[in-house]
Amino acid sequence: MPEKSPDLSFSWMIGGPQGSGINVSAEMFAKALCRAGYYVFGQIEYHSNIKGKHSAYRLRIANEPLSSHVEAVHLLSALDEETLVGDLYHEFPAHPGHMQEMASGGAILYDREYRKFLDWIERDDVQFWEIPYAELLERALEEAGKPGQARAYRIMNNSMVLGASVGALGFDFEAAAEAIRDSFGAKAGRVAEMNVLAARHACNYAREHFAGKLSYALPPVAEPREHMLIKGTQAVALGKLQAGCGIQTYYPISPATDESVYLEENQREHSIVVLQTEDEVSAIDAAVMAAHGGVRSATSTSGPGFALMPEGLGFAAMTEAPGPVLVNYQRGGPSTGLPTRWEQGDLSFALSAGQGDIPRIVIASGDIEESFFDTFDAFNYADRYQLPVIVLVDKHLSSGYQTLPLFDTSRLKIDRGALFDGEANGNGEFFRHAFTPSGVSPRSVPGQAGGAFWTTTDEHDPRGHITESISNRLLMMEKRMGKLKLAAGEISDEKKFRLVGSGETPVLALAWGSTKGAIVDALRHADPEGRRYSFLQIRMMRPFPVEQVLRLVERAGKVVCFDGNYSEQLARLLREETGFQPQHRVVKYDGRPFSEDEIVAALEHAVAGGPERIVISGGRVVGPEFAPAEFERMIELRRKHGKMLPPMVPLPPGYNR
Repeated sequence: MPEKSPDLSFSWMIGGPQGSGINVSAEMFAKALCRAGYYVFGQIEYHSNIKGKHSAYRLRIANEPLSSHVEAVHLLSALDEETLVGDLYHEFPAHPGHMQEMASGGAILYDREYRKFLDWIERDDVQFWEIPYAELLERALEEAGKPGQARAYRIMNNSMVLGASVGALGFDFEAAAEAIRDSFGAKAGRVAEMNVLAARHACNYAREHFAGKLSYALPPVAEPREHMLIKGTQAVALGKLQAGCGIQTYYPISPATDESVYLEENQREHSIVVLQTEDEVSAIDAAVMAAHGGVRSATSTSGPGFALMPEGLGFAAMTEAPGPVLVNYQRGGPSTGLPTRWEQGDLSFALSAGQGDIPRIVIASGDIEESFFDTFDAFNYADRYQLPVIVLVDKHLSSGYQTLPLFDTSRLKIDRGALFDGEANGNGEFFRHAFTPSGVSPRSVPGQAGGAFWTTTDEHDPRGHITESISNRLLMMEKRMGKLKLAAGEISDEKKFRLVGSGETPVLALAWGSTKGAIVDALRHADPEGRRYSFLQIRMMRPFPVEQVLRLVERAGKVVCFDGNYSEQLARLLREETGFQPQHRVVKYDGRPFSEDEIVAALEHAVAGGPERIVISGGRVVGPEFAPAEFERMIELRRKHGKMLPPMVPLPPGYNR
């Protein structure tokens, strides 16, 4: 038996064709692991087509909290040839397969039908474990009284893959069986038991042939704890329900739709209406009017949909609506871009979208837990300051699947802001946009005695009547824009930024959004005593915590700023707000989120005197501009195995057949 690795975590991956249910297998495995007491972080990568293209789901498993994935894979379950050797039949390969991610000493569970591709793989430090899934499925069906029906029940391969992984790792099969049953629900007992039976056959086969042979093992597990597995879209939705959101509007768009679908599935149990509109323009306008109607309102979208909403932002700001809360699930752009891939490309747009000066609060959630609390807070900000609030999340958070403790809601309080009181504030007239010391005017709810609703998107006087008076314009602009100064003074620093470490280390990592998880994990493992690195996470982009952030970056030895976009949007915002230029800017724009390994590589590169601009991809620094080494390697591999396309199909300049 090989000596086991002392790694702090174990990395498992399943790859296969989209639509085949690899996400089901991975999430059943994650549930079983979580119930056994493990912390799990799941990350899925999938194409934007509905079915057929390659997808991969990885789980990182540990006995301590996790917030990111790593590049190395210890056990890989391959359900298509693309998992093994990549898209080698395509003119411009989409990816080189997952072989380059395999840890030395790792193993691959593969279906017998993909044996022919093993000759293509040039790795003698990886174990290849063949699983006869078709044969095992037939045995299970015979036992279930359905012989000769393997083709009809091939979808059960998902459960068999789970069983094979459980057997190879020596994990408790009964925990996996319960996860399988739960995934089918109470009404699918017969189907669930057939899947359990198939998984058991695969588990027994893998346990008999491969258990104990892997160079890596699951880490020791602590006692089971009261935790949950939750996705980012679910956390955002729960934050809205906790805040008392009364209406959610949306137009379907990836990856935001999952949140609205989750709310639709649960709206009968809560006082919320989920409204699918004809487009994103209607979605934000309906949300603005609902806010004026007295209910807490929200809309969710992604970059292309958000691009249609700036007029609605202006509508909300000019009429001083208490909202809406707009959650933007960032994805690869521009235009349709990469519909199912990660990017942090909408920061600059979120800060400036719309014509004229539009007061808005912009929050950037760093992880799934923050996305719950930030969403809750957003409704309080919207009511208290009567302006739109934008919550920036991204694809990595939306589809991330993480073990977390139950959210502590004991201190959450709903703040509806300044409301009109006919007895206390009434003098026979109601001025919706009255000038007040704070700049926030008490608002009435439709139907309230003594109240009224009268406003316009033109400039208006305190009553809400149109006017182009110079003095009124000056006062109204100061009133609306002054809300940001009010918010900056009232919102606590912990909601604006977070500092991990002393802040006086030789290097300060600066970042925003979901990059937080990879940095926190990287610093915990690479610098456990906190002597070399600190981390500053910016949470509130507007109003920006200028004085606090400037003080922290100026006292750091060297600042390394991380951005999940090409144009260094956080670094530019920092320079715009404070005048400070980070010594190094690390950017990633390949459509995949930062891994822990990439954070470590970038920090080491910066410390070693690397360039001011560092580009990261595939777990390593690729230089100030991308050098397509992987593309070249794949072209050579295709040539070697005679899989080149016809000569009339051109390759990029410089590539010769």
